Amino acid sequence: MTLKDWGYRVLPGLKWLHGYSGQDAVADLIAGVTVGLTVLPQGLAYATLAGLEPQYGLYSAFVGGIIYAMLGSCRQVTIGPTALLALMTSRHTGLGLGSGPAYAILLCLISGVVELGMAVLKLGALVDLISLPVTVGFTSATAVIIGTSQLKGLLGLRGGSGSDFINTMRSVFGNLHQVRRGDFTLGLVSIVVLLVLRKLKDVKLDGRLRSLRAQQLVSGSIWVIATGRNALVVLVTSVLAYNTCDQMDSCPYILTGKVKSGLPSLALPKFETTILDRNGTETTQNLEQMLSELGPSMLILPIIAVLGNVAISKAFGGAGLSPTRELVALSMSNICGAFCSSMPVTGSFSRSAVNHASGVRTPLGGCYTSVLVLLALGLLAPYFQYIPKAALSAVIISAVIFMIEFEVIRPLWRCSRRELLPGAITFVLSLAVGVEIGLLLGVGADVAFLVYRAARPVLSVSKLQTRNGINYILIRPKHSSLYFPAIEWVRSGISKALATHGTAPVVLDCAHVHDFDFTAARGMGSLKKELAKANVPLFLMSAHKDIGVILKESTNIDFPTIDCPDDLEPILEQTCSTV
Repeated sequence: MTLKDWGYRVLPGLKWLHGYSGQDAVADLIAGVTVGLTVLPQGLAYATLAGLEPQYGLYSAFVGGIIYAMLGSCRQVTIGPTALLALMTSRHTGLGLGSGPAYAILLCLISGVVELGMAVLKLGALVDLISLPVTVGFTSATAVIIGTSQLKGLLGLRGGSGSDFINTMRSVFGNLHQVRRGDFTLGLVSIVVLLVLRKLKDVKLDGRLRSLRAQQLVSGSIWVIATGRNALVVLVTSVLAYNTCDQMDSCPYILTGKVKSGLPSLALPKFETTILDRNGTETTQNLEQMLSELGPSMLILPIIAVLGNVAISKAFGGAGLSPTRELVALSMSNICGAFCSSMPVTGSFSRSAVNHASGVRTPLGGCYTSVLVLLALGLLAPYFQYIPKAALSAVIISAVIFMIEFEVIRPLWRCSRRELLPGAITFVLSLAVGVEIGLLLGVGADVAFLVYRAARPVLSVSKLQTRNGINYILIRPKHSSLYFPAIEWVRSGISKALATHGTAPVVLDCAHVHDFDFTAARGMGSLKKELAKANVPLFLMSAHKDIGVILKESTNIDFPTIDCPDDLEPILEQTCSTV
């Protein structure tokens, strides 16, 4: 391997820089600015969702773009804050006395370390343990929780937006008499406008305008407006709020409030913080206590981040991308982000889709997005205070409603109703007891179904007869492997077959069986001994050589084998003639 190849392997961004042209720069600039106009309002909204001050969403939006440009391998992927991770972060930011950022930043660092460990140990395949129904149940539940958590902001109700679905709904319905008309009207109109503009980008003008140039101009303008709809709505509502609140004694809208301007300080995450305990007393928590508070989130959040990032990379980059390389890029984005006051980040599917549609050519497009975010922090932060919270809630709600995947239910119901149960368990428990526990129990239900299927293989039992009138019982397991949970089921199936069809030689067709584990092999040995006592021969037909070796080494018993179905009759006749 040459030094150049080694450099490309360690820093894939060097490959993009080599031969980077002016046309590439222009395309990346356009895509980067377009994504930036999307991430600015989303960053502010997701920070609020996470229970943090708005500037933390922007801190989280610029580091990932720079890191991923050097370490990532898929040009469309954009790293930054997402609604899902913001929701999971919000569970640890409500302890008072400004301790929220300390927990969010520490969680960001731990997520990066866990993801890096997964990359080093090549554990990216762990996300494959989460099936599609469980993923759909989880994302749909989080979408519902996120949407309901924004009802307070949409209705103008005071108080934070938590991640507890039941308590949030109870609080909202208990305070409906305090709904502020200004906030509700503004929020509702914002949602309608956002949804209409989202649909606007699907409008086709083919043949409706005589001039091709005019058609391209109008189509391009529609696409820009539809893509930048979040920024447009936030800008218009902010101007409205500024003018309205400046002319009235009391502002009809709850505003975001002062946003700290300037860049975040480069510093180590805090490993100690002060919180309010249940009695309202100030308590200092050390690192051990903070880790205890974060609990399962330290493992579940990075796994969810990896799941989303790998899915986006595969969707846009194809199967040729290295999951390990993507893990490294994501982990370093979180680790470096923690030193810049970032909350946990991952790939955003919506912003990656915008990046792709904008014609991005290299991952360096993320750098232009980061520059735009930094400029906003330095120049626009004082104006962010006029953004109505109802508008930010509208941005979040209009985004997450499309995370609820109703369209998966019908094909699942038609093809595999059994798989609906783990998805339903995940959905219901995520709403009832929290997304972390809901996901764990959903995965647990999935694994339980897999174990049950392994323990209860489908057995085809037939009583057949050779041309010479010799009866035998043919057992066909329809599994590729027989492991220890299944051996008792196979033994029971053979016993029932003998009881039903009478004593006859038993032929176990192993054509579709490619593996035995040690316990299953020992169980087969015991089964052969039991059948031998009853003077019932047991044959293995079409067994792979490896299976014979495993059985011999595990039981020290020679199992009579039949190489192929054509040899079945002569071997049975020979055996029966000697018995």
